[in-house]
Amino acid sequence: MNNRETLSIKQRFGIIGNSPQLNHAIEVAAQVAPTEMTVLITGESGSGKESFSKIIHQLSARKHGKFIAINCGAIPEGTIDSELFGHEKGAFTGAIDSRKGYFEVTNGGTIFLDEIGEMPLPTQARLLRVLENGEFIRVGSSKVLKTDVRVVAATNVDLIGNVEKGKFREDLFYRLSTVPIFVPPLRERGNDIDLLFRKFASDFAEQYRVESIKLDDSAKQVLLRYRFPGNIRQLKNLAEQISALEMDRVIDAETLMKYLPQNRTNLPALYKGGDSSSSEGVNERDLLYKVLFDMKKDMNELKKLVLDMIQNERIDSHVIENHPNLFKNIDENYDQELTAPSSQPVEEPYYLETKPVEPGTYELEKVQDVTHEMEDESLSIEKKEKELIIKALRKNNNKRKYAAKDLGISERTLYRKIKQYEIE
Repeated sequence: MNNRETLSIKQRFGIIGNSPQLNHAIEVAAQVAPTEMTVLITGESGSGKESFSKIIHQLSARKHGKFIAINCGAIPEGTIDSELFGHEKGAFTGAIDSRKGYFEVTNGGTIFLDEIGEMPLPTQARLLRVLENGEFIRVGSSKVLKTDVRVVAATNVDLIGNVEKGKFREDLFYRLSTVPIFVPPLRERGNDIDLLFRKFASDFAEQYRVESIKLDDSAKQVLLRYRFPGNIRQLKNLAEQISALEMDRVIDAETLMKYLPQNRTNLPALYKGGDSSSSEGVNERDLLYKVLFDMKKDMNELKKLVLDMIQNERIDSHVIENHPNLFKNIDENYDQELTAPSSQPVEEPYYLETKPVEPGTYELEKVQDVTHEMEDESLSIEKKEKELIIKALRKNNNKRKYAAKDLGISERTLYRKIKQYEIE
């Protein structure tokens, strides 16, 4: 697919941006559209997944058929079967008449199932039958009906993780993801952020009949570094707020910052420009922040785990005897270290005796002994931690989910520890 065809699709469906990831997603959608394959679109909330479902429908042989978009998370669990597959009169309280479901009325068209990860397990079984055989049964009926519907699904959650947790059927996951399409988050699209902001600003200027707002250089830098957890939806709301409320039509960084939520989750993203390397820079910065926060959390979990083992006598007694200071007041000292203001005196680490010494003499041997003890304690606790992880994995037949539960740590933490200690 050449650049001219990609540009034509963007103009037809109102897609703005030139990032390589976005262009790749458009190319895959265009290539798979003429087929009858089931497509799974993944990406964060607000990243524009529904636009790709429309591309697939409009470029397919079903373009003259119906297209229905359904948010599975917005339909109550008790009525979703009726909404999708229909029901017979008297099937449940309030069913005063028979009703056709979406799969019946969309025969020959396309159904877009957004937030497929929120679909209840019984409904997933019904959907699997439709995908495999084109058959379904109305609620309250025993008659098998046929339908010819193409399904395009989307999700903003980790479906593989939900499969491991038993929240999503594995067979349905592989049936849906015949062709996966990933829609990149806004923060990974470089200069597309500025292009989209200018488009939204122009639209709202026309709507409110005012002069379009413009960002100066400092404001552009702030905009490009912001993470936008709400993606395109959040950017559009931002442009609308500023267009409606600001009297000065040239926006500087200070003004823009007033409209950006400032909290710890919105850490700045590294921006390198509109080339393909920008997404790599963003990922590196994101990874660095994530590792730092996880290290802090993991240390607390590890110390609490050791304290729990001591209290419940699940740790060898010789470890406690050889290293009494390592396990002393673990939970209390850790919380105090995290919350103590910098103005308060910091407690001396370990125990260095301060008895008077004669001028010109130094107690270097005592300091060296403490250092060796610290190293021994560190090696011992790492060895013990590795042994505990191996025991927990063997006990649970190498199932990380249950091993992590026994150890009192998160599954993600356990996975990192397995890699750290090179456990087979």
